[in-house]
Amino acid sequence: MIKNNKWLLLVAMTMIACSDDDTVVVNETADGLPLTAGSADFSKYVSLGNSLTAGYSDNALFIEGQTNSFPAILASQFALVGGGEFKIPFMNDNVGGLLLGGNLIAGPRLYFNGSGPVPVSEIPSTEVSTVLSGPFNNMGVPGAKSYHLVAPGYGNVAGVALGQSNPYYVRFASSPSATVLGDAVAQNPTFFSLWIGNNDVLGYATSGGAGTNQLGNLNPATYGGNDITDPTVFASVYSTILDGLTAGGAKGIVANIPDVTSVPYFTTVPTNPIPGLPSANATSLNQLFGGINAALAGAGLPARYVTLLADDGNSATVEANPLLIVDESLINISAQITAALTPIYGAPTAAFLGNLFGQTRHASNASGSRDYIVLTASGLIGTTTSAAPAPFNTVGVSYPMQDNTVLTADETAQVKTATDAFNATIQSLASAKGLAFVDANSLLNQVSNGGITANNFTVTSNFVTGGGFSLDGVHPSPRGYALIANKFFEAINATYGSNFKGVNIGDYRILYPQNSANF
Repeated sequence: MIKNNKWLLLVAMTMIACSDDDTVVVNETADGLPLTAGSADFSKYVSLGNSLTAGYSDNALFIEGQTNSFPAILASQFALVGGGEFKIPFMNDNVGGLLLGGNLIAGPRLYFNGSGPVPVSEIPSTEVSTVLSGPFNNMGVPGAKSYHLVAPGYGNVAGVALGQSNPYYVRFASSPSATVLGDAVAQNPTFFSLWIGNNDVLGYATSGGAGTNQLGNLNPATYGGNDITDPTVFASVYSTILDGLTAGGAKGIVANIPDVTSVPYFTTVPTNPIPGLPSANATSLNQLFGGINAALAGAGLPARYVTLLADDGNSATVEANPLLIVDESLINISAQITAALTPIYGAPTAAFLGNLFGQTRHASNASGSRDYIVLTASGLIGTTTSAAPAPFNTVGVSYPMQDNTVLTADETAQVKTATDAFNATIQSLASAKGLAFVDANSLLNQVSNGGITANNFTVTSNFVTGGGFSLDGVHPSPRGYALIANKFFEAINATYGSNFKGVNIGDYRILYPQNSANF
């Protein structure tokens, strides 16, 4: 595979331009008038959510990331109008990662080494079983789905090894049987933020649709980690959460769920990264795939493969071929392929090829039927696998990318349908309860489609260089979190009559350094 590394210079320039100063919060107002809280009371602010609320970044949770979380940014300005202390369940270091009984269960954060994201070499020191003394205002729990916020025992250390509880919540749960919502409500918040629901679709998407769409299953206790939550379950849980948070008269703000395909994890690797093939290879594969297309036509099915391009030997031109992928939504035509290829390759080879290509096709970038190649699959493309003999062992070319590396068009549609349903619930309940509302879906789509300019900085979703996302391709960078915080300020101002100006996003890094001592 030919890789284009011209962007490395841009990354280097970007890293030089990054500010390493501490976060600066400008004490100015949006309208030039004296700063006011409006009709809101920020004296006890509690934030609920998942990793996006906790400040997760670069595939880990660590002190500096928590400090730059959007709730921490909000709280810093709330403090100017009577906001109280904002306690955070800090990790033990700026390395990230988790230990359980001294054993590593989550790895350290990533940094950019000049060619790509790699884990820092420092050793994690945060022990899950060391429970912190709360209560805590930032109750963002990485990995939490909507229904986890109301699940008793989600913070029980005994359930971590069994996958029944969450190690991040274990660290600050008030008791092993507590719920996240219960711990939040017990603090009697006067103001809250709630951003939950991303993980109700994200695990399915990042696993390439390896989970199950649980539409119609109303028992979340039976769900797997990569499953899509049933919309009725989501609506019921979300309503319960808001009822609990507002029961004491608290005001608040909620945000909807971004389109997962707008983040770099799904947009960085193209569907056609294969360069022009050697002429003999292109001819051989075109004969093979052409024969399968003919068999498909004979069965009244559409073609699944395009004609692959050979390298024309001209350095001034670039050929781009699509990836060969598995699509489990396709009709399995292994038997037809075997029958069609037996006269050409013989029975044993034809049977092998039938099983290999029975549910494969070339990836599509067409509007309405686009496939998304996950970021972590980039290192597999063009390598050889021991799962098949040559010449059928080149991953993405003659050996298909497996299901967990691709979010197919059909799987994308399932994610979108669920996301739309969740967002309809969020907006409807926010309106019914008179809460401020942030359209995070629209915000992230703007970042993905051209970017957003603020404070003379443009934030895009370009991986590494765009400034909006961290190195895991899913979670925001510090600057991305600052941009999100400012959107929360705007919505709070509009709903409650406050006049927060927000922060200068240029005061926030786009990448964390390798050495935590340089924070």
